Amino acid sequence: MNGNYNANELRVLHGLEAVVRRPGMYIGSTDTVGLHHLVWEILDNAVDEANEGYGKNIFVTIHDDGSLEVQDQGRGVPYDYNAKEKKNGFQIVYQTLHGGGKFDEELYKSASGLHGVGAAVTNALSEWLEVHSYRDGIDHYAKFEKNGSKFSGIKEMGSTSLRGTKVRFYPDKKIFDDITFNFDKIAQHLDDKACLTKGVTFHLVDERTNRKQDFFYANGLLEYFNRHTVGKELLIQTLHMDGVSDDGIKIEAVFGFIKDNYDEKIISFANGVRTGDGGYHVTGLKKALTSCFNSYAINHSEIKSNESLDGDCLREGLVAILSVWVPEHLLQFEGQTKGKLGTKEALNAVDSLIEGKLSYYLEEHANDASLVVKKTIDEMRVRAKTESERKKERELLKNKTTFNLSDKLTPCSSKDYMNNELFIVEGDSAGGSAKKGRDPKYQAILPLRGKPLNTTDVNDVKTLLGNKEIATLIYTIGAGFDSDFKIKDIHYGKVIIMTDADDDGSHIQSLLLTFFYNHMKPLIETGHVYVACPPLYLVSNARKKIYCWDDKDLAKAKAEVGAGYKVNRYKGLGEMNYDQLASTTMSRASRRLLKVYIADDEDAHDKVKLFLGKDTDRRKDWIENNIDFSINDSFTEEVEREK
Repeated sequence: MNGNYNANELRVLHGLEAVVRRPGMYIGSTDTVGLHHLVWEILDNAVDEANEGYGKNIFVTIHDDGSLEVQDQGRGVPYDYNAKEKKNGFQIVYQTLHGGGKFDEELYKSASGLHGVGAAVTNALSEWLEVHSYRDGIDHYAKFEKNGSKFSGIKEMGSTSLRGTKVRFYPDKKIFDDITFNFDKIAQHLDDKACLTKGVTFHLVDERTNRKQDFFYANGLLEYFNRHTVGKELLIQTLHMDGVSDDGIKIEAVFGFIKDNYDEKIISFANGVRTGDGGYHVTGLKKALTSCFNSYAINHSEIKSNESLDGDCLREGLVAILSVWVPEHLLQFEGQTKGKLGTKEALNAVDSLIEGKLSYYLEEHANDASLVVKKTIDEMRVRAKTESERKKERELLKNKTTFNLSDKLTPCSSKDYMNNELFIVEGDSAGGSAKKGRDPKYQAILPLRGKPLNTTDVNDVKTLLGNKEIATLIYTIGAGFDSDFKIKDIHYGKVIIMTDADDDGSHIQSLLLTFFYNHMKPLIETGHVYVACPPLYLVSNARKKIYCWDDKDLAKAKAEVGAGYKVNRYKGLGEMNYDQLASTTMSRASRRLLKVYIADDEDAHDKVKLFLGKDTDRRKDWIENNIDFSINDSFTEEVEREK
C-alpha cells in the first residue's frame, strides 16, 4: 500500500477511456444484452430523426463479417466545424461523451437518446466504426478505430441523392463475451420501435442467413395491442386513450382485460424505449385504474364506502400498452440502459389523463364497468379464502410426502451453502458418471428419473408437489416455492442443469427453467441458475485429443490434430467417462457454464406462455411464421462427408 497517497496519485480518464475501462456503467453488461445495447443506441438516433418527421424508412443490416449497420433518411450528422468546441460534428457525436443535438428542444422535441452518450459509447466499445453523412447533396465519410481513439478525418466521397446517416460498427472482441448479433432479438426490438413510430418501415436484413423481415404499423399501439391479444377473448372492449399534459408529456395508452386470465401484462415505453422495469408512467397508470374503478364501485353501491378494490386483483387479466414522450428538459432514466423511467412528472401526467377519460367511459358503459368490478371482487374473495388454506395444504402435503431423498440426492459435505453446487442431471447413467467425477465437498448430484412436470399452467399445490421430480427439487434447494420462497434459505449457490445434447435433453432443460421461472423466479433473478455446457465432440488421434463445443471448434480441432483424426459425437452425458465429464463439464477450473438471467420479464413471460402454455393454435401460428424447416444443402453435404 502506498503511504504517500496524494493528488499526484489521482487519475482523470479522458475522452472515451472511461467507457472502455468501465463498459458496465454505460451499457449494463458485456454479455449479449450489453452487445445489443450498442445497436439500440445507434438505432435510437435514427428513430429520433423519423419521429421529427425526417424519413419513412430505417434499414438495419447484419453483415456477414459480423458488423452491423443502421441507415436512416434523416438530416444527416453535421460535418462542419464547431468553433467553440474546436471539433467537427462527427467528433462531437461519436468521440465526445455528452455531446450532440439532444439537448436542444428546437432540434428534438422528445428524443430517446439521453445526454448525448449513446453513439459515443458504441464507438468506444467497437474495434471500428464508419459513418456516412448524406447531407447537402454530398457523402461525407469518416472512420474511427481503436475504440474511437483514432479518427480518419472527414472525407468527401462525392455527390449523392441520398439523405440521412449510415453507421456501421464492429464490436470489440476483447470487451464482449460474444459479438454475435441475434436476429430474433433485433427483430423484436424493431417491432417495438415500429409500433411507436407508425408510418415508418423498419427493414432488417441478415447477410449471414439471408433472413429478411420488415416492420410497419399504420395504427401504432392499437395494432400492437391486437397482436398481443390475438386469439384471446376480451372481458370488455379495448380502450384507447391519448393526450398531452400541461408540461408537454405526450401520452398514449391502449388496454383491456382478458377473460378468464390471471396474468397482468403492462408493456411500457418512454420516448420510444422499452422500459422493462417500468417507472413513474406505469405507476401513474396503475394509480388511475385503481382510483377510477374504486370510485365507480362506491358510487354505484357495488362495494361499501369503507371498502376498496385491491389493485393487484383489479389488474388480473389486464393487458396494457403504455407510451409516453417526455420533453428533453424533463427526461430522466434510471441508468444509461434506460430500463426505468425516472421522470416524476410522468406519474401525474398519466394518472390525470387516464383518470379523466376512464371515469367518463365507465359512467357511459356501466356494463363494462360492472364486469371488471365483479371480476375484481371475485378474485379478492378467492385470495382471502385460499391464502390461509394454501399454507395449511402445503404443510399437510409436506408431512404426507413419503419419497426418500437419500436414494436420489448425492449430497455434498460442505455447509458453506454459497459455495455449494447442485447438478441436476438427466438419467441414472449420467448421474453415475457425475457422482464419480464430482468434487464431493462442494458438488451435489440429483439425477432425474423421467421428465419433470410442465408447470406453466399449474397453480394448485397438490399437482405441483404430486410430481416427485418437482417435489424433490423443492426440498433439495430448500427455500420453498411461490410466495413462500425465501432466497436466504437456499442450500446451493449454484443450481446447474446438466442434460444431454439432444431433443430430450433440451426439453428437460426447458421444463426445469420453466419451473424455476414460474415458482422460484428469485432464484433466477439473483443469479443462482446455470446451464452446463458439455462438449459436443472429441477430435483425437494417437498423439492428441481436443474437445469441441461447436462446429467452429470442430473445424479448428480437425486442422490442429491433423491426419488420421477420429471424431466422437457425444449425444449423451453417459457416453463420457467420469473423468471426461469432470474435466470438461464439472471442474470449476475448466468447465463452461451459461448463467440464466431475465433480460425482459414481459417478453420472458410471453415466451413461456407461447411455447409451454395450453394455447396450441398460437404456438402453431408462431412456428409456421418463424421457423424455416428447409434443409441447408451445405450442412447436408458436410454430414455426408463425415459419414
